[in-house]
Amino acid sequence: MSVDQKVDGSRRQLLLVTSAAGGVAAAAAAVPFVASLTPSERAKAAGAPVEVDIGKLAPGEMMTVEWRGKPVWIINRTKEMLDSLKKTEGEVSDPNSDKPMQPEYAKNETRSIKPEILVAVGICTHLGCSPSDKFKTGADSGIAADWPGGFLCPCHGSTFDMAGRVYKSKPAPDNLEIPPHKYLSDAKILIGEDGKA
Repeated sequence: MSVDQKVDGSRRQLLLVTSAAGGVAAAAAAVPFVASLTPSERAKAAGAPVEVDIGKLAPGEMMTVEWRGKPVWIINRTKEMLDSLKKTEGEVSDPNSDKPMQPEYAKNETRSIKPEILVAVGICTHLGCSPSDKFKTGADSGIAADWPGGFLCPCHGSTFDMAGRVYKSKPAPDNLEIPPHKYLSDAKILIGEDGKA
């Protein structure tokens, strides 16, 4: 074996070891860089669907969850609450939900997939205030003797029925928004994804 072949063998071995070490270093440097390209937990929460357990939500009760930084109301409506929707039909500005404030599957009298469960964004369509629930009917509501129950925006007096439909001659131009949602089971809703399932 000549001296040149021994030197070439040593160089080749040094080149392989150096290349392997460089590859490991490049991979180690790339991992944090690639990880920084994925959305943060805060970003995921801002736009990600929210799973909600409604199994313990009794009739007549409301719960509030946050989706995309907005309050979303989930109301388990009683038979009386649902019956009030027929009475308010002539008093609301968009009784058939013709304006696109809800997915197609919620474009019905109750504005919901299941009649008893209302899922609505709790932000007034006038100036973005948060209406309060006024489920008590009549004079007990503090609104009017013939109040059938619903929501009141305290900022400018917009009122909404139990389907989130705005009453006529009120500052709010539209019904409350119905977010995309679907049922994962009888007791679980996924807010942020479309579907009737």
